Amino acid sequence: MPPIRRVNVPPALFQHLLDRVQSRKIPASQLELLAAWLDSEPDVPEGLWYKRFPAMTVCGEGELIKTFLLPGPAPKGRKVS
Repeated sequence: MPPIRRVNVPPALFQHLLDRVQSRKIPASQLELLAAWLDSEPDVPEGLWYKRFPAMTVCGEGELIKTFLLPGPAPKGRKVS
């Protein structure tokens, strides 16, 4: 299980994530929870995965975070803690 990549994220993916934060109005409090979780250096599965937070879900694939969902849409992949 790889750790989440926090450096050298492809520029297009990084821009996509910033766009999702802005367009979905992800609260700063949720981003703080995400940062704390990332600081714990979690391992994630090689394939699709997701991590639920109170007001958003982080979706990834392998070592990369791919998008942010608001409550409602069902994420794909394996739930991580």
